[in-house]
Amino acid sequence: MLSKKRKQIPLLEILRTCIGTVLGIGGVALLAKYTQLPFIIAPFGASAVLLYSAVSSPLAQPRNLVLGHLVSGVIAITVCRLLGNSVASTVLAVTAAIVVMMLLDAVHPPGGATALLCMLQNTISYTFLLTPLAAGCVVLLLAAIIASKV
Repeated sequence: MLSKKRKQIPLLEILRTCIGTVLGIGGVALLAKYTQLPFIIAPFGASAVLLYSAVSSPLAQPRNLVLGHLVSGVIAITVCRLLGNSVASTVLAVTAAIVVMMLLDAVHPPGGATALLCMLQNTISYTFLLTPLAAGCVVLLLAAIIASKV
């Protein structure tokens, strides 16, 4: 049986990942606590994995993070408002979000989760785009910038 040699991850890379995650997820958690608004959403956990541990991936770039979440949110909220919340409309929203992210060259897989979340929550208010999406993206990005300076 062939064994694959494990990649050595530099300690500094692990430290940056930890700092980014603590600041990013901790930051949105603090916003949620002090504003009593739902800043903690599962797609941000997936974004954290990309932003803080796969920093050179095209999927983890700032443009992809912001456009991925916001475009997916706009699409899902619009679908939910126009077609309601059903299995078919949910499939349509997530599919459309992925295709539009591809066309914009801004694929961010957690954006697909954002579209799904909006549909599952029956989100019909575009304020969701500001809180938690845009505000959360800013916090996650600031944490990534700080972590990259370590």
